[in-house]
Amino acid sequence: MALSQRSSIGLYSDPSALDSHRVRLVLAEKGIAVEIVEVAPDGAPPEDLADLNPYAETPTLVDRDLALYDARVICEYLDERFPHPPLMPIDPVSRAKAKLVISRIDRDWCRLIQRLEDGEKKGVAKLKRDLGESLAASADVFATGTRFFLSDELTMMDCVLAPVLWRLPLYGVELPTEASAITEYADRLFQRETFQASLTESEQAMRGGR
Repeated sequence: MALSQRSSIGLYSDPSALDSHRVRLVLAEKGIAVEIVEVAPDGAPPEDLADLNPYAETPTLVDRDLALYDARVICEYLDERFPHPPLMPIDPVSRAKAKLVISRIDRDWCRLIQRLEDGEKKGVAKLKRDLGESLAASADVFATGTRFFLSDELTMMDCVLAPVLWRLPLYGVELPTEASAITEYADRLFQRETFQASLTESEQAMRGGR
């Protein structure tokens, strides 16, 4: 199946992949009307996806004549193209700091989840342990008294974190009681209507159809 028209925003999305979920959450937070084509990782990709993306992979965003891939690039584009509500700071210094935090989340946590998603066979127990320990070691950062991650308003950092935390039970990653600030933060995110709207059926099933 291909996108039916190019006059609106379209997204080729893997219904169970971390990167695609991040983009869908940004779209939901922005209230952007979007046509979503689900692309199963083990199925044949839509015919025009290879023309839009040289890697024929998800997520791929189409906005009229523009095609973008790489979740981080897509999310930054959406924040600039649809500036309200803003998910990134406006001033250059704060924006650069936020980008560094997102880079660390990607490198420290998203990378481990993606290796689990890819079905890596060797060292799975260590991957899970490393992810749980790394998150628990950062519990104090989640306990700063702000409603969201380092902010009283939801930001792009939360859109990167939420899909990671949603997948922890799926991979058997349990956080210790001393990391309760992370669990409480995650519950606040998961209760948002926008987060619920971002979930596919596959992702709902990750937590028993919650």
